[in-house]
Amino acid sequence: MAQAQRVFTLPRQLSFSPPQVLNPFVQEKRLDAKDKYRAVLFGLILLPLRALGMLLILLMAWPFAFLATSCSCQKAGVPLLGWKRSVSNTSLGFLGRALFFAMGFRVKVRGRPASHSEAAIFTVAPHSSFFDGIACVLAGLPSIVSRSENLNAPILGRILQALQPILVSRLDPDSRSNTINEISRRTTTEEGWPQVLIFPEGTCTNRSCLITFKQGAFIPGVPVQPVVIRYPNKRDTVTWTWQGNTFLQALVLTLCQLYTNVEVEFLPVYTPTCEEKDSPILFANRVRCKMACALDVPVTDHTYEDCRLMISAGQLTLPMEAGLVEFTKISKKLNLNWGNIRDQLDQFAAIASASKGGRIRIDEFASYLKLPVSDILEELFALFDRNGDGTIDFREYVIGLSVLCNPANTEETIQMAFKLFDLDDDGVISENEFASVIRSSLGLPDLDVCKLFKEIDADKTNKLSYEEFKDFALKHPEYAKLFTTYLELQRCQVEMQSDVNDHTPPPKTPVSKKISGPKNKIYPQNSEDDNSGASDKKDD
Repeated sequence: MAQAQRVFTLPRQLSFSPPQVLNPFVQEKRLDAKDKYRAVLFGLILLPLRALGMLLILLMAWPFAFLATSCSCQKAGVPLLGWKRSVSNTSLGFLGRALFFAMGFRVKVRGRPASHSEAAIFTVAPHSSFFDGIACVLAGLPSIVSRSENLNAPILGRILQALQPILVSRLDPDSRSNTINEISRRTTTEEGWPQVLIFPEGTCTNRSCLITFKQGAFIPGVPVQPVVIRYPNKRDTVTWTWQGNTFLQALVLTLCQLYTNVEVEFLPVYTPTCEEKDSPILFANRVRCKMACALDVPVTDHTYEDCRLMISAGQLTLPMEAGLVEFTKISKKLNLNWGNIRDQLDQFAAIASASKGGRIRIDEFASYLKLPVSDILEELFALFDRNGDGTIDFREYVIGLSVLCNPANTEETIQMAFKLFDLDDDGVISENEFASVIRSSLGLPDLDVCKLFKEIDADKTNKLSYEEFKDFALKHPEYAKLFTTYLELQRCQVEMQSDVNDHTPPPKTPVSKKISGPKNKIYPQNSEDDNSGASDKKDD
């Protein structure tokens, strides 16, 4: 559909433009056959040696962790002090470095870790692997945020306890607020707690961008030290994200490499302004921009909720990436929550289920609406199709419903449409009346609308009451926009006809030859005093 053929232009807002990185949750660079053969060859020797070395180091670390945490008052919320902290930090810090050396990591450090007086919080990104724990070792073993059940893991649970973690419980509905309160308490009091290290992205990505930072590290309003991690390797074996290697695959493949490079850079401490202290979102975004500049990567508005949508899309037999919408941006700008977007994903899947690419084509769109492809339907489809590629992806569908269809689906519009269909003013719509209006508005005299009529006719009386009509319209807002698009096209054609006639009075009925409609009491006689409210083409 070329732009020159359009009756009216498509308003577009740059803030809804697609992100520079469409899917930050997929591992793009996978090992080829040669790399896998190389990994097997090295792995025959390196894998058993490194696995044995890792086990010995963890066994050596356990007594020190047990000594530091035995008879401690951890449950009372008291930090480790004195010799216990010294034993813990010195021994576990050394063994932590030895552990990554045993796994084959060549570590390069830039900058220096800030002291507690300089910055109480380390913010580490991008978070792409469980190997990112190297940042914790190099930062001096600060506290981390961890699930409470991890303390029950053999050997590792006791070592984790020695780090004095901030525990999160999946069973506690107040866990999120309790975690934020604990971070604030530890970083704003003088009780002797260690610094806190947080991965503000909240989930693993492929390091191609920085996604939305969660606010937990920025709510206390204290100085933070940004820390960036790079893995400058020809072969990417460390990435552990939603679409790619499993935990075991990433671990084994990394251990089978001759060596793995990692760079950890401690950036200058970022001290928040008064404005940033009052706005954790602003604080988080500015720190993220600093880190993105250091990494030379873009930022996007993806978040963990996008990952949940990816999983849901996969369960609905769609490609997983079909669920990506940039949840932070879309939910904020369109005032949608997780439940709204999840419900719309079900609707989208019902339309696009036959499409292997997870996109809606115009024939599928027409089939869903139980209407043929027509000029009016092409106009509506083009309003949804923001990038003009001839398909509608889920992100475009969500924006289209919220910006185009839902605003059009007002009580006034529904009443106007009902009056248009009710040709004899008897308060109900017969199948003949319904078919007459649909056929004439689409210019298709032989169109069969029986299926659509039966779907609206909930009580099977062969007549549509206003309540039935309204209930169907509220559940299918696409039809409201289709109706207002029809009126908009009529109005535009009347104006163009008026220009051609050069101030000649407009015809009594504003129906063009291209799209003819029934004589009715809805559409105005004068294009100057038209019912402009019927067109809700919103500047999206």
